Amino acid sequence: MTAAQRKEGLQDWGRTDFETPLTVLADAYGSADINSIGAHILRSGLIHSLRMRLRTEEWFRRHPEISDETIVAPIVVVGMMRSGTTLLQRLLAADRRFHCAYGWEVVEVAPKLDYEFDPEGQEDPRIVVSEQRESAMREMAPELFAIHPMYAREPEEEIVFLSDSFLSHVPESGAHLPFYRTWINGQDFTPAYEYLHRMLQFLQWQKRRAGAGASAQRWVLKSPAHLGYLDTLRARFPDLHVVHMHRDPRDTIPSGAGLNATLHAMHADHVDRARVGAQWLERMGWTNDRAIATRDRWADDARRCTDIEFTDAVADPIGQVARVYEAVDLPLTSHAESGMRRWLDERPREPARAPYAASDFGLDDAAIDERFSDYNIRFRSAAEPSRRQR
Repeated sequence: MTAAQRKEGLQDWGRTDFETPLTVLADAYGSADINSIGAHILRSGLIHSLRMRLRTEEWFRRHPEISDETIVAPIVVVGMMRSGTTLLQRLLAADRRFHCAYGWEVVEVAPKLDYEFDPEGQEDPRIVVSEQRESAMREMAPELFAIHPMYAREPEEEIVFLSDSFLSHVPESGAHLPFYRTWINGQDFTPAYEYLHRMLQFLQWQKRRAGAGASAQRWVLKSPAHLGYLDTLRARFPDLHVVHMHRDPRDTIPSGAGLNATLHAMHADHVDRARVGAQWLERMGWTNDRAIATRDRWADDARRCTDIEFTDAVADPIGQVARVYEAVDLPLTSHAESGMRRWLDERPREPARAPYAASDFGLDDAAIDERFSDYNIRFRSAAEPSRRQR
């Protein structure tokens, strides 16, 4: 915190409910099996999060009207990694009636304090910085970029804002942190979702000042991380609509474990891939159990949620998006559909991902099926015949 204050020349943290989770996380990193490069990367990430918090607090102090921004009826896309969440979010975001957080906004949510918003001026300088970061990632971490590309000018998930609260499952994806993993399971994530709401207010205010999103009335959000905290999410955004993406866990679990193993390898000299696989299976099982329990409690679940199967989204993306529009009682205009089809034609062509098998991480299909039996029965019964044919 002192390092962040020194770099920013600011002192006011505002609410300090982030200090306890930050302390627990820093202690966990301090005892983790990470190398010097990993320690530098992780410490730099913590400081960057703190710098964004300091800058944000100062922007709110200078412009208290930011707190008056209203976040109306967001559409929130959730689902396990590789279930089509990115596809649905970016299709919806092609409709200019929706706000979204772009990659460059997520990387540096708070502009420098001397920045002046000018609707007629040059592009925001953060875009160039983010594009440089994207190029560096392509060159220096091609395997990571292939698994989890982050584009400066594409809609991006808002998990960074939860991470900036130090209440998220991001840290365990990049290091072996047994105490933090256990500790965070029992924490109330309300402060993280309060901070997310605050960041959306901040971004919405910035977009208005920059003359962007004049026709946008509501947000499209996306993060697999929300899946385990649907009640907390809804408590902060009571008028939300959830789009829940589904795919065979036999496909999603090895891919997610592959991403985590790549992140671990950036921070440590040795990666226990079997441990990574076991932990990911446990975490995703825990997450989906919570999602099922939450949705079973929602009396208005049928109206509040739209379930979409991955194969259906790939085969007929516009048709599946139309189901979401119908559910939220919003017309899918020809202009919006044209924007979606244009994005489908022009979207970034992601590099080929290395194939992952369950056995690469000490798992097998039977173990995955057993752990996700309730999930498959609850959400994927229609896809069950094709799943058994494998």
